[in-house]
Amino acid sequence: MVFSADDAFTKQKHFHVLHENKLGLNADGSFPAGETGLTEEQAAELLKKYGNNELPSQKRKSWLYFLIDILRQPMLLLLVACATLYLYIGDIGDAALLFVSVIAVIAMTVFQQHRSEKVLESLRQLSSPRTTVIRNGRFVQVAGREVVPGDTVLIREGERVPADGVMIRATNISVDEAVLTGESLPVRKTAGSEDAAMQRPGGDDTPYVYSGTMVVAGHGLARIVSVGYRTEMGRIGKTLGMMQDTDTLLQRETARLVRIVAIFGLAVCAVIVLIYGISRNNWTEGILAGLTLSMSMIPEEFTVVLILFLTFGAWRISQHRVLARNMSSIETLGAATVLCVDKTGTLTENSLTLVRAAAGIADSPSDLSGTGGLSEGEYALIHTGLLASQRHPFDPIERELLRVGTLHLRPDDIPSDRWKLLREYPLTTDLLVIGRVWDRGGGKPVLAVKGAPEAVIGLCGLSGRDAQRVEDSVRLMARDGIRVLAAASCSLPADSPPASLPGLTYKFAGLIGFADPVRQSVKESLADAYRAGIRTIMITGDYPATAGFVARQIDLNQPELIVTGAELSGMDDRQRRETLKSVNVYARISPNEKLLIVETLKSLGEVVAMTGDGVNDAPALKSAHIGIAVGKRGTDVARESSDLVLLDDDFSSIVKAVKLGRRIYDNLKKAMAYIVAVHIPIGGMALAPVLMGLPLVLMPAHIAFLELLIDPACSMVFESEPSEKDIMRRSPRPVDEPLFSRRNLALSILQGISVLAVVLVVYLYMLSSGQTEAVSRTVAFLTLVFANIILIAVNLSWKQSALHVLTFRNRTLWAIGAGAIALLTVILVVPSARELFRFAAVSATHILTAVLAGGVSLLWFEMLKLTNRRFR
Repeated sequence: MVFSADDAFTKQKHFHVLHENKLGLNADGSFPAGETGLTEEQAAELLKKYGNNELPSQKRKSWLYFLIDILRQPMLLLLVACATLYLYIGDIGDAALLFVSVIAVIAMTVFQQHRSEKVLESLRQLSSPRTTVIRNGRFVQVAGREVVPGDTVLIREGERVPADGVMIRATNISVDEAVLTGESLPVRKTAGSEDAAMQRPGGDDTPYVYSGTMVVAGHGLARIVSVGYRTEMGRIGKTLGMMQDTDTLLQRETARLVRIVAIFGLAVCAVIVLIYGISRNNWTEGILAGLTLSMSMIPEEFTVVLILFLTFGAWRISQHRVLARNMSSIETLGAATVLCVDKTGTLTENSLTLVRAAAGIADSPSDLSGTGGLSEGEYALIHTGLLASQRHPFDPIERELLRVGTLHLRPDDIPSDRWKLLREYPLTTDLLVIGRVWDRGGGKPVLAVKGAPEAVIGLCGLSGRDAQRVEDSVRLMARDGIRVLAAASCSLPADSPPASLPGLTYKFAGLIGFADPVRQSVKESLADAYRAGIRTIMITGDYPATAGFVARQIDLNQPELIVTGAELSGMDDRQRRETLKSVNVYARISPNEKLLIVETLKSLGEVVAMTGDGVNDAPALKSAHIGIAVGKRGTDVARESSDLVLLDDDFSSIVKAVKLGRRIYDNLKKAMAYIVAVHIPIGGMALAPVLMGLPLVLMPAHIAFLELLIDPACSMVFESEPSEKDIMRRSPRPVDEPLFSRRNLALSILQGISVLAVVLVVYLYMLSSGQTEAVSRTVAFLTLVFANIILIAVNLSWKQSALHVLTFRNRTLWAIGAGAIALLTVILVVPSARELFRFAAVSATHILTAVLAGGVSLLWFEMLKLTNRRFR
């Protein structure tokens, strides 16, 4: 007989549907307890009627919000001021041109921000907590925002209650309602009538559950009564403030830099107005010159670039099944030096298959991959394991036990409506065993337990030769990478179950082994991580032999070095630090020991990414530099303590996210360098003619044209740039590395100065060779535009040549460059447009001069890149 486990989830519309054969549904797919829930049609109608289950602060921003926000931007205010000044002096043409520029800037900015908001909306859809409801008589998972009044919701330990409701079934449920009541102690919940009117939170033994509260123990079903702003949470006004987005440290630092430069620019503007007004006795043109200089110096693109890069970075990462809950984690990803990952589900498929069984004490493990039936001992073992499981399980092991039991056990031996669950004993850190007491009527109640073999051996009181036989069987299975559980049972003399599991007389049923194959993508992804200088540490609750088997399969460094949780806890601080420097496999690890590993690695100066899924993993996830919650099997507590959520639980997705994090930070640095560089020649050409007593080159219309080129260049062009070929062959960057290192800032300033020098030389040459003011301005401006396009191409890659970038990599650059050249052509060809820009008709020689000069201005940087490539 071949036992296999299907995937836990299959996609259907906007949610996942759980397979019937893993939930104990009836043959027709109906829910056995008679709970059919809402139909999809009913849920859709109620969703339309009541709206999404979310608070108002989570809704999308309107176009009006964007417009008001844009109208407060300094660049736009300066453009409006210049246009108004032109109107005042009667220059209708220039005023109209600037107002058209204002509209163009607004349209482009609204488009970019609306595009970002659409990305954020898709991320909000992904980040909405998943909730299990009953629809059409079957369990399905939907986004929490899609829960509607009348839904029947599964309430489980470690998850948040999605909306206000009444418990209609409850098994040992305790809920933390501190977010509503301030009380730190959890309160007990009991089942009640679904017709009961909702009451205020607080107090034990009530059936009412409330949106946003946390289930800390037990499970059950709740009928939803209120959603969204109608919930108790929705009525608390301060909650809305708590849910506002916060800026990252990088955003705050950049905003501060923009303010400093803006203040400096305004000061220089005032000085220029005075110099121009006094020296040339023309205060109106002086004010225009000052405003132009201010426009040229304000690097408002910094904040735009940051917002767009972080937003689209989160979206790009989500395409690889990783959800960024905390935007700052995108900045940190590229600095990660250690990945601490769970074995089960992250390195392995988490599709457990029952492959071995060792019934009783004397039997050696038997292979269950044949086609025969179960022996008497194996039958009793599977039966005991099934009785120790939930009736409608979600745990992969329990789902597999139910599937095997359904195939090979008699129907009367499988828990049904006729059975009564008297008590459950949850897993604790002190006793790694779970138990359930069943009364099937007409006999004594039966207590069945399953869990860690050493814990069950202790409960059964096995010692000497018997304990040795069991332990030998465990080692045989663990050596082959099989996950081993033990099971035992006990007949209880009375209807009143005991308060705890120890102290009873158990019959050892045997060992059951489950195979969990390694994900095919792990070995290659692990090699990528090693090439990137990132160390991977495997952490598991399994036996050391099982951990070693998996470590060898995936080619983990030094798989033979294995440390258990007990050994790690028994070390002093010095020993633990030395161990964490070299050992990469940790077995039998508890959540508390996970936190110990994170804290020790941090003390060694490592930048730690840690995965986790349970309630008890939250401290380790919170402590790690990058907490990664596994999405499919993880709890809401783990997800809310994390920075990233792994939607497919796959290790390769983490490595892809690291690569994307490096790419995003790389491109962000390039965009920032470009912004610094491009503002130097623009500001210089606005300032130099005033100081040198020459005719002005740049006017507000010219600055507006350049902004229409710069804004999309520094955002869309740089954001869409592919990663450098060696991005995963570099060591992780220091976590405290500044965005503007001295070297990069110096290179940016040199680029800007070299472009300024060439443009100024071209302008002076044109004037000295007898060309008119308009021709000289035109050629100088063309040189500045072409140099700007080359500057973009040069900075898109600090490794590849600009020619390679222009001919191969970035289509967005071609689109923006072509648009800029087309618009320039229109301006030069159409006489009225030429006059508005104070340009003159120029010859092909003049245009060729501008193109060559633009290229020459950055030739030195291309030579520098070539020298570096040859040196490497």
